[in-house]
Formats: sequence, C-alpha cells, structure tokens
Amino acid sequence: MTSQTRMASTDELETIFQRELATDRWAATETAYALAVRHRDLGDWPASREWVQQCLRLLEGFPSETEEQVATGRTSVGDVQLPTYLHSGVVKERFGTLG
Repeated sequence: MTSQTRMASTDELETIFQRELATDRWAATETAYALAVRHRDLGDWPASREWVQQCLRLLEGFPSETEEQVATGRTSVGDVQLPTYLHSGVVKERFGTLG
C-alpha cells in the first residue's frame, strides 16, 4: 500500500506551527513534537533540541491528569507519526538527554 501523505519539509512544518500557535495551541504542540522528530531524523541535533524544549514549554500549559487530556488529536503531522499520548514523560522518553 502506498502512502498518500507527502513528507512536509521542516520549513513547511514551521509555517504550520506558527499558524497553529495563534489558533490551536494543542495542534501547535503536536507540530512542535513533529519538528523535533524531523530535525532529529535529519541529524540536526541543535534544532531538534530547540523543538523538544518548545514542545515541553507548550505542554506545561495543558492539564495532564487523564489520558483524554493528553491524547493526540492527529495520528501524524507532515508524515511524522505522533504518539497516542503526548505529555512531558513521553517527550523525555523519546528524546532522552536531547531534551
């Protein structure tokens, strides 16, 4: 089966992030996570670290007591798979000392 989703560039994801930051902070948090993954996969550790930190800062503004509160709204962003649940523990587990 062929994927119909085109991989978005980091520039495209950053544009999406800026738009979402003004309209939907949870979507922006998901996109920040996707940017951290994309930069890590490209070997750009400094940029990945910046996006991990941005994601963690955004997550601080959301409650995280229940699974429903941390469930992602999308399965992927720009062809980057999102975790089912997005909270600081998941980010730190996936990025280790990078964060």
